[in-house]
Amino acid sequence: MDKIIVTGGAGFIGSHFVRRLLAADDVAEVTVLDSLTYAGHKENLEDALLSPKLSFVRGNIIDQELVDELVQRHDAIVHFAAESHVDRSFFEAATFLTTNVLGTHTLLDAARRHGIQKFVHVSTDEVYGPLPTGSASEQSPLKATVPYAASKACSDLLALSAFRTDGLPVCVTRSSNNYGPGQHPEKIIPLFVTRLLKGLSVTVHGSGQHVRNWLHVEDNCRAIELVLRRGIPGEIYNVGGGTDLTSAELTGRLLRIFDADWSAVTYVPDRKSNDIRYSMDWSKIADDLGYGPSWSLDAGLAQTVEWYREHPERWAPVIRDVEAPLAEINVAPGAEG
Repeated sequence: MDKIIVTGGAGFIGSHFVRRLLAADDVAEVTVLDSLTYAGHKENLEDALLSPKLSFVRGNIIDQELVDELVQRHDAIVHFAAESHVDRSFFEAATFLTTNVLGTHTLLDAARRHGIQKFVHVSTDEVYGPLPTGSASEQSPLKATVPYAASKACSDLLALSAFRTDGLPVCVTRSSNNYGPGQHPEKIIPLFVTRLLKGLSVTVHGSGQHVRNWLHVEDNCRAIELVLRRGIPGEIYNVGGGTDLTSAELTGRLLRIFDADWSAVTYVPDRKSNDIRYSMDWSKIADDLGYGPSWSLDAGLAQTVEWYREHPERWAPVIRDVEAPLAEINVAPGAEG
């Protein structure tokens, strides 16, 4: 697998993964396919664009001719490209279905025709739906609540059906909420960080008791690379191991980093379909592939805050355009953003 396509490679998680591949001695060529929507920026790749191993193609994964031309020249596909913002999915559901479902179908169809050696489909814990107690295993039923999660659940099933019907070597990863440097400021951690850097208030929905597992992006990328290299075709791998926090607990951690108090926080009515808790059992990838997280939440948040502090040119123009509507919501991020 020396030639790899990374869809959505100019996005948050995808760009971190691209750098990881470029550092691997046995990877000869990485092609990023990205349509550069609001959450995808070539700047996310930074100096990786200088690597002779990297090719960048601006295009959409629903473009059958383009996808076919690229896939026939590569050995593997790692598929990050997706619409991933929960709140946007409420009023742009058709866009989510087009990208997340039809786009995945286009990639799978080309992968079948050209004998791709490995197809890793990157998904989210949100497909399992809310779990007031317990944790979802890879065999748990899919009970997606919001349109975003429903579109990802559908794309997961498409990918797995390609293995079952055609023997396409597909693996699916489902991770908990990622965070880290370079994430689009519509997601809750960079949104709060950038607003606190500007001396602005932040909002918490409902009573602040919604639980999410926070996983550093580099830990997720390491897990995805393990699945690319050693994952068994047809298998699903939950990727967790971060820290479970309520939204109020997360807010408190960020306030402490900035030496701010709760006067900077406004509680607002809960948004619709705000699942109370997500939780996954990730023992399978730990036992089978030797995965384990390396980032503590304290270290990861400190690194993340420092990145936003040092790179205002990367987020200030974006947050200026989006902070007014986003100040009214408390997002529940998906796997990619």
